[in-house]
Amino acid sequence: MKLLLDTHLLLWAAEDSPRLSPAARALINDPANDLLFSAASLWEIAIKRGLGRDDFKVEPRVLRRGLVDNGYTELPITGAHTLTLDLLPPLHRDPFDRILVAQALTEGFTLLTVDSWVSQYPGPIKIV
Repeated sequence: MKLLLDTHLLLWAAEDSPRLSPAARALINDPANDLLFSAASLWEIAIKRGLGRDDFKVEPRVLRRGLVDNGYTELPITGAHTLTLDLLPPLHRDPFDRILVAQALTEGFTLLTVDSWVSQYPGPIKIV
């Protein structure tokens, strides 16, 4: 299964955080799953790190390199992804989360999230 991880899951997986649920850890560690991260997550980290957010202290270049080195596939943001945004109901206003949902819908990947708001969107979304 192709799994697109939301930004918090990426951060927690990269640091092997205890905040990573057993369900998320099992899916991430399952060699049958292909793990993906979005360029949107790197963008979000860079912006929020620049604003001094405590939960976004990781250097995005280091994170990206570590993800790629550990077999994750980077998913760019495409025009097709952005065009899917207008199909989404107005459940959530966070632009980073919305583009992740749009990418999952467009590509047919399962979005793994810890966000209960995001999990309310229709489509291949799994809260862990």
